[in-house]
Amino acid sequence: MNSLKKIFLTALLVCLSVLTAGAKEKTVIFRLRLDRTIDEVARNRVTKALSDANKQDADYFLLDLDTYGGTLEAADSIRAAILKCDIPVAVFINLQAASAGALISIACDFIYMRTGSTIGAATVVNGMSGQPMPDKYQSFMRGMMRSTAEATGRDPQLAEQMVDTARVLSLTPSEALKVGFCDGIRESVDEVARTLADGPDYELIEFTQTGAEKAAEAMLSIRFLFLLMIFGGIYLEFKTPGIGIPALVALLGAVLYFSPLYIVNLAENWEIALFIVGLVLLALELFVIPGFGITGILGILAILVSLIFAAVDNSELFRFDGTLDIKPVLWPTGQVLIAFSASVFLGIWMLGKLYPTRAFNEVALRQSLTGEEGFVGVKTGMQDLVGREARVFTDLKPAGKVEIDGKIYEATVDVGYIPKGATVRIVRAEQGRLYCAR
Repeated sequence: MNSLKKIFLTALLVCLSVLTAGAKEKTVIFRLRLDRTIDEVARNRVTKALSDANKQDADYFLLDLDTYGGTLEAADSIRAAILKCDIPVAVFINLQAASAGALISIACDFIYMRTGSTIGAATVVNGMSGQPMPDKYQSFMRGMMRSTAEATGRDPQLAEQMVDTARVLSLTPSEALKVGFCDGIRESVDEVARTLADGPDYELIEFTQTGAEKAAEAMLSIRFLFLLMIFGGIYLEFKTPGIGIPALVALLGAVLYFSPLYIVNLAENWEIALFIVGLVLLALELFVIPGFGITGILGILAILVSLIFAAVDNSELFRFDGTLDIKPVLWPTGQVLIAFSASVFLGIWMLGKLYPTRAFNEVALRQSLTGEEGFVGVKTGMQDLVGREARVFTDLKPAGKVEIDGKIYEATVDVGYIPKGATVRIVRAEQGRLYCAR
């Protein structure tokens, strides 16, 4: 009886195995069509698509590529994301994989090319003039091409020749196939999918974007403008009395800056929280703590760090071999610092132009309560100080303190910033406060 039971169970297991093998799921291939310049938008689109492919439990990721190149920073980020991807990545060069496109293609596990397409011409050029950059840039690109080729089992010397400024290398499909830079010549995405699935039994999933993601991509292209709004608004708020339009402009700029980055999964909660902490510290420095000290400095640093790292995919800070890579931070850092400097210069220019005009009243609070309008000031014994000179005891930004004959008085400058130690002239005294100017 036991023997019959074992035979029955064995037969049942064999049948189940056959049925399971017959019901094998189709090969899932996740496809992204990328026919644009390799830039920040392309980088975000590829990293988002790779993440979606993982969530879909895809067997292959297929990059349908057609590009003449783009920025090295974006290409390097895409390269790193592909090299670290757990899913096998195949690229179908639909027409062109030039410059940054060549670097991205070499990072893929499989390369398929369409008849008439090319790969190569990876010389680093100036984005404005199109002229080759100095050799230090070419040397960096050559090293990156070699290391990428080594990581994917391709000839590093041929990859390096694609950066050669004297005789740059580009390969046709047949040439690339001959030297091992191409795994096959295919004429369509369907042919590539059939090759990857080893037959017609596959499911092709197309990468799609939500309306919010499309809007976020459009906003990312004008991100620098939002940085100018943030820094310009903060600067003008420090230099003008009261809370007015500058503060609202800065807050609006922050919302417009962080929103698209959050939608495309770049900005994280801690970075937004750090920005808010920075604003709180600056508010304390502006309204509570006299002088400009550690609180203001920490507030500025918190804002700068949050804005920089919000634009960085933190996973890109580590290369596929686990080492730290600071290159993804360099471009956002440059953008933030340039916007910070430009905002200061623009703020100084705007204050000089607006203050003599009525338009300044729409930017900040500026109101005088005069006797002609029916206002009567309370005598405080400070009217005699009008017209005298005083030494600035704490920074006037715009409020602070001044010293006259050894006594300290609350003081305000109508516009601008006057540092500690400077000499000012008292122009009026109202409500127990002195108003001064240089």
